[in-house]
Amino acid sequence: MMTRVSVTLAAIFFATAAFAEDFKMAVTTSFENSGLADVLLPAIKQDLGIDVQLLVVGTGQALRLGQAGDVDAILVHSRAAEEAFVAEGYGTHRREIMYNDFVLIGPQNDPADIAGATSAVEALQRIGAIEPAFVSRGDDSGTHKKELSLWALSGFDAAVFGPWYREVGAGMGASLNTAAGLSAYILADRASWLNFGNKANLALLYAGDPVLFNQYAYLPVHPDKHVHVRNDLAAKVEEWLVSPSAAELINSYQIDGETLFTFNAAEK
Repeated sequence: MMTRVSVTLAAIFFATAAFAEDFKMAVTTSFENSGLADVLLPAIKQDLGIDVQLLVVGTGQALRLGQAGDVDAILVHSRAAEEAFVAEGYGTHRREIMYNDFVLIGPQNDPADIAGATSAVEALQRIGAIEPAFVSRGDDSGTHKKELSLWALSGFDAAVFGPWYREVGAGMGASLNTAAGLSAYILADRASWLNFGNKANLALLYAGDPVLFNQYAYLPVHPDKHVHVRNDLAAKVEEWLVSPSAAELINSYQIDGETLFTFNAAEK
């Protein structure tokens, strides 16, 4: 038999659950693979009473979910595509939240000697010259878009590469697993790499070029396109994401003593 105290506690729990509001946000697989979502989402629920339901996809698919009105907001990392999303009226605005960087991963023996490159372009030129195994996400994600742009800057067209270039059409974690299995080179975001548990024979071989800067931005879906989207909740989540509370959680999130993201949200 339940006591009066247990009945009261149960009533409080169910009342709290009943008042929690659901909010759908499409995010990149790199954001999810980093582990940061496990830190931010409970804090959002505690502070705002909002249950954030993540749809974890590549940036391209996240933008398409926003265009279709299947989510209330998106958090992605491909500026040109984000700006087009807003310009076409699908997003109300673009708000930068945090950044990290892309890194080039490869086998520890580094047959292309990219660790000795002086730029990301030179690193890819060295890979393209000897054609070792290279894994591409091939999924229209922000990471895939960045990789293709880097190949173009390096003077290569990835569309005509031979069988050494493996497009897997998968998220960051699955792509890193493939690279580990093939002992292949791959472009990854630093956060996913640090949180990746199956490093096998892989190592971080090249980083630090400004061209590898990786900005994440938040875009609420425009209610003029889809009247059912929760723009009210999107505004509350945005206000929280740019708050000192979010900044502290983002800046303090580390793996093995290494910071994964840097908060850089500016006031409107």
